[in-house]
Amino acid sequence: MKNNKRKLSAEQQEELVQTLKTRFEKNKERHKGIDWAKVQSKLEAQPGKLWSLDDMETTGGEPDVVGFDKKTGEYIFVDCSAETPKGRRSLCYDRKALDSRKEHKPKDSAMDMAAAMGIEILTEEQYRDLQKLGSFDAKSSSWIITPSEIRKLGGALFCDFRYNTVFVYHNGAESYYAVRGFRGSLRV
Repeated sequence: MKNNKRKLSAEQQEELVQTLKTRFEKNKERHKGIDWAKVQSKLEAQPGKLWSLDDMETTGGEPDVVGFDKKTGEYIFVDCSAETPKGRRSLCYDRKALDSRKEHKPKDSAMDMAAAMGIEILTEEQYRDLQKLGSFDAKSSSWIITPSEIRKLGGALFCDFRYNTVFVYHNGAESYYAVRGFRGSLRV
């Protein structure tokens, strides 16, 4: 995987961890009962994960801890930017969709970009859970993992939050828009 090939310098790691800590402390309602010192210890032990979090940060995702998986002992980071990350917009859904476009191709696909970053696109359930922590995508939308039955027929799903409600929509997987990107998750 790409994230094993790149490492942040000690200074970059320290700066990123401080940014994540500041966000963590500012948004305590997102992660009640989670101790930052334990999160930081896990982060420092996994530089590949820091690289992925740095990519999430630099593309505008504002990653934050939103949960802890008791079965695996992993902390779950999700993009918590108010709108879908600006550095991950104007993307079609996946490689098949990108390859199917004959002209006006977007620069990349959401699935390929997420894989290159070492993160996963949110599922509908994860997206709905995120909306319980605040209001996200009130002016933008985010691709979500699409069931294979829908994808086989050429479609892909995306969500947004309007009228105090999460809406799930469909589009052709090859479509892309300036206000549609994707949100990712990372387990540490």
